[in-house]
Amino acid sequence: MPYSLTGKNIALGVTGSIACYKAVDLASKLTQLNANVDVMMTDAARQFVTPLTFRSITHRPVVSGMFEADSELSINHVAIAERADVVAVVPATASTLARLAHGMADDPVSATALATSAPLLVAPAMDANMFDSPATRANVDLLRQRGVYVAGPGEGRLASGLVGRGRLIEPSEIVGHVRILLGRGGDLAGRKIVVSAGGTQEAIDPVRVITNHSSGKMGYAVAEAARDRGAEAVLVSSPTALADPTGVRVVRVGSALSMRDALYRECADADAVVMAAAVADWRVADVSDQKVKKGGADVWSIDLVKNPDLIAGLSSEDIVKIGFAAESEDLIANARSKLLSKDLDMIAANDITAEDAGFSSDDNRVVILDREGAEDRLPLMSKYDVGAEILDRALPLFRSPTP
Repeated sequence: MPYSLTGKNIALGVTGSIACYKAVDLASKLTQLNANVDVMMTDAARQFVTPLTFRSITHRPVVSGMFEADSELSINHVAIAERADVVAVVPATASTLARLAHGMADDPVSATALATSAPLLVAPAMDANMFDSPATRANVDLLRQRGVYVAGPGEGRLASGLVGRGRLIEPSEIVGHVRILLGRGGDLAGRKIVVSAGGTQEAIDPVRVITNHSSGKMGYAVAEAARDRGAEAVLVSSPTALADPTGVRVVRVGSALSMRDALYRECADADAVVMAAAVADWRVADVSDQKVKKGGADVWSIDLVKNPDLIAGLSSEDIVKIGFAAESEDLIANARSKLLSKDLDMIAANDITAEDAGFSSDDNRVVILDREGAEDRLPLMSKYDVGAEILDRALPLFRSPTP
């Protein structure tokens, strides 16, 4: 499966920065995703973190010197470089960026980076003004011209107490960038997949809205699964508490009508749309421009008008249409009815009354139905894996040939 990190070889180069502690977290996250993580450290990195820390997390030897007796580099300096699927230098100091830009190979990190044919990712980390200095900018530009993937840096408070650009981005973001590199050339490369997510919000007045319990997790997971297989993933999302997925373009919307406009715009050149959002069936007929006061009334009535069916309004001639049916009763019958009435290629039906799956859970249990009458019951799995299963079934349905 192209989206899995299981068995992938990640060469992690760690250089001398206080941000080394984030590299430890990154090594842990990659290992938990079943990747094989080979850590290389410069002498400066060992002033911040010990090799034993990384070895304890990755359960693999750590290369911390060019000529150690038990180092693979002492026998074959390209051993790690040759088997790597991605080489990631995290954190990458200003000195390291200069070494990489000018082809130096005087430490395990730079030697591996120079010897590899795998994609090279660098995540800069340095104090204020260093990243924006002409020398560092020139080195970064040169690396980018050579195809090196530069992730970050972020802005914020730095170790010195100054505020500026130079923070190492968070390990979870770096994992996303690693997934992007591994997904290049995947089975969705060249495809555009549009995904909707979250529960829309229908305004009553400037303070109040009508919404639902959707967390957005299902749609976000589908978008990440599409990204990891090389697709251009676009997420049309109503307000959620979720962070934007790395490498996914997020279009923010609020109401059903604003989601409709964004979806129709993005779907004009898309290969597939996955409608995972919980769109309000009704909106307020007359939205007050001032906060409605409670006053002495014990009852408050609001007139509602029906919202359009967003995915039904999309033509199925050029785009694969995939819907979701969140039901509390008659799961299959209601899902089959929606499949037909909305002119969908397939629909994923889930029972929202299940205690171990649903809106706020990280897992889901769905039944996938298609036009031909097939009914595929999936076991409980992560929402990411549900998204991957849906995309597997979408592959043969694309209207246009493989790009």
